[in-house]
Amino acid sequence: MPNNLALGKETFWSRRQLLKLGLCSTGVTGVAALWHMANAKSKSIVKVPDLEIAAPEGVAQPMKMLRNFDYGTLKQENGRTIREFRLTAGTSVIQLNSAVSYNIWDLNGHIPGPTLRVKQGERVRILFLNNAGHSHSLHFHGIHSSDMDGIRPVSNGTATIYEFDAEPYGVHLYHCHIEPVTRHIAKGLYGMFIIDPPTPRPPADEIVLVMAGYDVNDDSHNEYYAFNGLPHHYMDNPIRIYKDQLIRLYVLNIIEYDPAVTFHLHANFFNVYRTGMTLTPSEKTDVITMGVAERHILEFAFRYPGKYMFHPHQDAIAENGCMGVFEVMNS
Repeated sequence: MPNNLALGKETFWSRRQLLKLGLCSTGVTGVAALWHMANAKSKSIVKVPDLEIAAPEGVAQPMKMLRNFDYGTLKQENGRTIREFRLTAGTSVIQLNSAVSYNIWDLNGHIPGPTLRVKQGERVRILFLNNAGHSHSLHFHGIHSSDMDGIRPVSNGTATIYEFDAEPYGVHLYHCHIEPVTRHIAKGLYGMFIIDPPTPRPPADEIVLVMAGYDVNDDSHNEYYAFNGLPHHYMDNPIRIYKDQLIRLYVLNIIEYDPAVTFHLHANFFNVYRTGMTLTPSEKTDVITMGVAERHILEFAFRYPGKYMFHPHQDAIAENGCMGVFEVMNS
């Protein structure tokens, strides 16, 4: 890592310093055209339906988020490959329905933040710029040194770098860790962080589902819930998948204020890979309980075409927005 980017324990950058280094872009750069080259041929056999429904404008784009993985930008430094990501915290207003809007903090202009994806053992660098008005940080689940743990505040208008080796493989997450942590997470500062194993998993239609809640009147109780940002979106816009195609769900529960929720799939069962840290399933079920920040890989295929619901089995949570439909189509 060049010396001019070295980060001391109390080093933060101003926006002017970032402009000099060319690091003030709010967008994520360089989504890789190909992920694992050795697996590209096998992945070509996976059939994914076209999305015919236009993505909504605004901070939440659930249809786009389903299969959108951010692989960062690859750089070579001192003979080593670095996978670099840029995340900017900002402020937005989300329209939860025709009558209710809500002020949130976002990452790269979206809620949830981008789904970051790397391979175990890669060197990861996250350039974090805070433009959200309050002090924030990014804490990554996984193994790293204490100075990369993301618990120190990054004040508004400054930036920092988190850098570590990606380990262990699995489904992880990142989120703000500034007090009150519950509020900072609940208002939008979170995302999924996938570390792929050295040996790729079998080809599948891979889909991300992040469960979250919205406390719109600040009473420490959620009034609305959502998959991938918007309440009820996948009820009005079913997720299209193909019959007999292996589906790999990366599911994260980041619902604050509720101690646990379940995930239930209608008319089917799924194999559970707990925390994504195994290549063999631990169980087969049609409902699984998840505490806050728990996440798993769930794999299944549908035998019959049709429309099938998925939702938490707590009816109040499902009925207030955390509910969707898979539309299974003949290939």
